Amino acid sequence: MAAFKANPGGTLGIGSIFGRDKLAKLAWEQLDQQSIQMTAERRIGKTSLIRKMCKEAPSGWVPVLQDLEKIHTASDFSKSVFEKVEDYLSKKEKFANKARQWLSEMGGAEVGGVFKMPKLEATSWKALLTHTIHDLVEGQYPDRLVFFWDELPYMLQGIGKRDGQDTAMEVLDVLRAIRHEHHEGFRMVVTGSIGLHHVISTLKSQGYSNEPVNDLYHLEVPPLEPEDARELARALILGEGLIVTDMTESITAIAEAADNVPFYIHHIVKHLKIHHQQKADVAAITKSVETQLRDANDPWELRHYRDRLKTYYPNDEKVALAILDAQATADAPQSVDQLFEAVKSQETFTDRDHLLDLLRMMDQDHYLKRTADGYQFRFPLIGRWWRMDRALS
Repeated sequence: MAAFKANPGGTLGIGSIFGRDKLAKLAWEQLDQQSIQMTAERRIGKTSLIRKMCKEAPSGWVPVLQDLEKIHTASDFSKSVFEKVEDYLSKKEKFANKARQWLSEMGGAEVGGVFKMPKLEATSWKALLTHTIHDLVEGQYPDRLVFFWDELPYMLQGIGKRDGQDTAMEVLDVLRAIRHEHHEGFRMVVTGSIGLHHVISTLKSQGYSNEPVNDLYHLEVPPLEPEDARELARALILGEGLIVTDMTESITAIAEAADNVPFYIHHIVKHLKIHHQQKADVAAITKSVETQLRDANDPWELRHYRDRLKTYYPNDEKVALAILDAQATADAPQSVDQLFEAVKSQETFTDRDHLLDLLRMMDQDHYLKRTADGYQFRFPLIGRWWRMDRALS
């Protein structure tokens, strides 16, 4: 029976990543057909899933993980892709010949076995990226390389600020064109802490009219299945040596209190060990969760749900607040008309169609989910925290 220490917020060992085998298998099967846009709420376990996929890639796949958050120009992006492809092909005793030839024409040269990049013009990134992917597709057989591009939305925002919004638009269009040209040979998995739809929405407000990611398979990383969440709680209880009188009762209480999210499960178990004399009965679990939700230091990192409203909905922050406040104090899902009345009573807001658009965005951003009966918080835990943080009755 598995047993390991709680590690809230830390990097988990691959063997400690629970309940993601089926999702990883689904992702690899889908990659055989098309590229993927992976979405997830913060702290759900997206990064752990990506690490697991990269570590346990099926035979024939070569995963390359790139964190794009620190890349702020299209030129730096194309150079980073070239370097990764060069490294991959060199292990097969091959080179990115077309890209190298183009770079040589631009002034690049090999010095001491290392290819020195020339100084490129701001608009040269497109040719370098296109040639590099062409070389990759030509040289990767019999394997297939897949790029895991984490924080692509942040990079696009950076490019928009440094190179201009037109260049950010062009990066999206070029990547789509590459996927279409090399449909069989090029795969990418794009992820981000902020939704790519926000970046695209901003670009569309500047005149962008394309649909650059509608050819990607949308894969959402959900919380764990309840059974997997309970087994994770069991493994952590055993690893930390907590005292339980009814294991089934305790692991069920932990999983349910955490909405089956591994990050919160780790926090609960660690808090029980430190602050509750290693007791893990239901009373201790309830008190532990209550204490952490009220903690001004925000150990579960929940305040970003409030803080990011200004970024996500700059023109509708107060309306979004009114929606969430109304939802947090409701005992059941709220219809569009009920939310419309709640918003009108607090804000000068009379556009029902705009409310529908905003609700769709808040669904995409994992605040809400739409059921047959109306809208409710996507995660009950967040609704509970929202009531506490906003001092709502």
